[in-house]
Amino acid sequence: MALIQRVPIAPNFNFMRRRKLFMALSAVLVMASVAIFAIRGLNLGVDFRGGIMIEIETKEAANLGDLRARLGNLGLGEVTLQEFGNPNDVLINVQRQDGAEKEQIAAINLIKQELGDEVAEYRRTEFVGPKVGGELKKAGFLATIFSMLGIAVYIWFRFEWQFAMAAVIALLHDVIATIGLMALIQLEFNLSTLAAILTVAGYSINDTVVIFDRVRETLRKYKKMPLLELLSLSINGTLIRTTLTSVTTLIALLSLAVFGGEVIRGFSIALIFGVAVGTFSSWGLAVPILSHTNLRVGLMSGEDGEVEKKS
Repeated sequence: MALIQRVPIAPNFNFMRRRKLFMALSAVLVMASVAIFAIRGLNLGVDFRGGIMIEIETKEAANLGDLRARLGNLGLGEVTLQEFGNPNDVLINVQRQDGAEKEQIAAINLIKQELGDEVAEYRRTEFVGPKVGGELKKAGFLATIFSMLGIAVYIWFRFEWQFAMAAVIALLHDVIATIGLMALIQLEFNLSTLAAILTVAGYSINDTVVIFDRVRETLRKYKKMPLLELLSLSINGTLIRTTLTSVTTLIALLSLAVFGGEVIRGFSIALIFGVAVGTFSSWGLAVPILSHTNLRVGLMSGEDGEVEKKS
């Protein structure tokens, strides 16, 4: 209770005074993310690069080091193992073998022969061919692009083109930054992490729309207020709601990352970073961009006029 009482009921921070700093930080983050992506690239999972995925349950706690060494000596190329859930659950990823389906089946049989009686159950055995992986890449790229366009159209119709532009720039910032993190720590990029990126976009735009609603409301209410002061007032009016929503979301995501197991860890890490960056971009990038546009009171209130700008 004492901690809650220390939180100001009506914060009054001058966010717009630091708008250039916020925008510079965002620019540095985006440029660093692009550079890391160009240098390191993404650690594509089986979904996108093709290959063999085998999920097993061993009779005893798996010795990943021993299994990795034995499977690596089979001459099948790159082999990665991940433990998830409990020490008996192991996910085996093997690079796609040269040849058609026959060669992939032969590799799977070779792995099963090597594992022998150590395995209690083969829970899943999948093969993703290069054609399917390429189609998934294309579909994932198109899904991201169309989601951005859909969000831009929605914001444009609900507000003005200035708001749509600011929202899309903030969304691109969040997506690029999240991809940069994946490239930096070589987090496996698969359909699950792609879903995390799209979720980040949805979460970020929700925060942004809440602040934009307050900006529009404030524009109608204080028609003579200088623009920078008005934007700071709008951010302060939603700051407590935004902060509490983000904190509770991050607590849930941290629980997933710690206790959810290896299968959803990549998804959780991407979401944790994306939610944090998306919360910042909503007030630290999207709103400052509005300060460099010609926001007209007439479209907000049905009257002609312009909010006075202050440099």
